[in-house]
Amino acid sequence: MNAGTAADRTATGGRGPVLRTRGGRSVRVDRRALLVCAGLLVVALAGAVVLTGTGDYAIAPLDVLRTLTGHGTAGQEFIIRELRLPRVIVALLVGAALGMSGAAFQTVARNPLGSPDVIGFGQGSAAGALIVIVVMHGSSYQVAVGAVAGGLLTGVGVYLLAWQRGVHGYRLVLIGIGATAVLSAVNSYLLVKANFVDAARAVVWIAGSLDGRDWDQVWPLLGACVVLMPVLLGQSRALRITEMGDDAAHALGVSVERTRLIVVLTAVLLTASATAAAGPIVFVALTAPQLARRLTKSPGVGLLPSALMGAALLVLADLAAQHAFGSGQVPVGVATGVLGGGYLLWLLISERRAGRI
Repeated sequence: MNAGTAADRTATGGRGPVLRTRGGRSVRVDRRALLVCAGLLVVALAGAVVLTGTGDYAIAPLDVLRTLTGHGTAGQEFIIRELRLPRVIVALLVGAALGMSGAAFQTVARNPLGSPDVIGFGQGSAAGALIVIVVMHGSSYQVAVGAVAGGLLTGVGVYLLAWQRGVHGYRLVLIGIGATAVLSAVNSYLLVKANFVDAARAVVWIAGSLDGRDWDQVWPLLGACVVLMPVLLGQSRALRITEMGDDAAHALGVSVERTRLIVVLTAVLLTASATAAAGPIVFVALTAPQLARRLTKSPGVGLLPSALMGAALLVLADLAAQHAFGSGQVPVGVATGVLGGGYLLWLLISERRAGRI
């Protein structure tokens, strides 16, 4: 068996049939992971249909499907296609983007706490958006640009500070936690100094919400996902090999630091794009990869299962935000915070018992 075949076997956990590509590489297909992905896709799409029919004017799931295929009434066409469908698509894309970027960061850090929520990239995007809102009084488009710029600058800064003849996972997490504390203080200062109108606008944005999302948010986010997700998926094999250790990865022909740099920059842009579209929705990037890993029973964090898990989680969280917190709807970021906070406590206790922290 050659080195490439052995690496593929290790990267996929050694389960399922082997497919050989035209280039002569062997790829092992994990049947369980495929079944989990199919199940998560069904859950996400089913949740999206139910969410599309949810609101002051309730529409049955079958009527939603009829309307999407062009057989609904004029009123249903307007409500679904113009008012609700953009929100649901943003929810799916944001969840998928956060799930995949969280999986990428956790793999680079080799730590389940290495998600954008914990290591400051979400707070960086929030800081960029708040500067535009509070200082520049910018438009929604400028706020989105500020969020992307803030996330990217934070990602580059954390990566450079964590660099010491390479990037070590725990060093990246620790520096990221410090960056989160600093950026949280900056965001609080901006909110205190803002006038009433800007402060109210900033608080609504920073809570993380899908309210009022339209096609203007869908198309830029869709473009970012179409460009960035394939880049991360293209690095998935190299990422799995790096989990074996830097020396083993070098021996198998993987450029470790180049892989990490590409993955970190791409994941930062993906996180910033999701944050620009819906605000800093917390804990999806932390929980989705770990839940997907437990379902697939994979030795590593899978990018595609994590993306599908993130999409399903955010759609279900938005449904919960509309129904499970009393008569009034709350921002979806509040729902994910409540659910994700409990998961984070459980994860910290588990890691402590395992002696990893």
